[in-house]
Amino acid sequence: MPTPAGDYPATVAAIASLVAGAEAELGTRGTVGVATPGALSRVTGLVKNANSTCLNGQPLKDDLEVALGREVRLANDANCFALSEAVDGAGRGARTVFGVIVGTGVGGGLVVDGRLLEGANAIAGEWGHNPLPSPGEIDLPLPLCYCGRRGCVETYLSGPAMAADHVRGTGERLEAAEIAQRAGAGDARCDATLARYEARLARALAVVVNIVDPDVIVLGGGVSKIARLYERVPAAWGPFIFSDDVRTRLLPPVHGDSGGVRGAAWLWGGP
Repeated sequence: MPTPAGDYPATVAAIASLVAGAEAELGTRGTVGVATPGALSRVTGLVKNANSTCLNGQPLKDDLEVALGREVRLANDANCFALSEAVDGAGRGARTVFGVIVGTGVGGGLVVDGRLLEGANAIAGEWGHNPLPSPGEIDLPLPLCYCGRRGCVETYLSGPAMAADHVRGTGERLEAAEIAQRAGAGDARCDATLARYEARLARALAVVVNIVDPDVIVLGGGVSKIARLYERVPAAWGPFIFSDDVRTRLLPPVHGDSGGVRGAAWLWGGP
């Protein structure tokens, strides 16, 4: 169902209608887990940090519980993605899994020993709103992020950010998927855009490896479908990682675009 962009009441109604439709089809009443951008503030219980900005400052969990007449478990979408891939996806059997969303926005989630870590401030894994490491002249001027800061990882590594970088470099407007397709077909300008993206992703993930040292990093979101990332990014991150040997694996998701909703279901209990 298309997201009712910028319309909070319609978003709540859309979610309620999806649940009602599923239960009518299945003939049973279920538990409800929700994967959402942002997180719930520990202070107010309202949504914060969502790039779907109409959610910010709203009592999403409370409103969904009223609309659905039951308890709802809600978590950050990247956290849900990480949980899904850690439980029975690309990170299955690994002790520490960092799940990365590189799509409309950039997010991350951390699972250790099968347990999702949310953190004291409900922002664990939010690498997308750290500054891009080691920016060079090619990365300037620092782009403005919706969060109000400049130079966030998200402003370089989301799908729209790749498209914007291609416009800056070539004047040509293409979506990330088409840039990747044309790069694979030998388009030198698209290849250069993708190479810049890979170098930035390598530097950004190197910081994650230095701090968390995960066994597996799983990419999700639209950009994760670019196959060459899984070879070229690990080939480039070594000089930025504080180790003589890097054993962290960068892997594509097993469950594709279903990772977030599967992780939301796991909020009600894992294996």
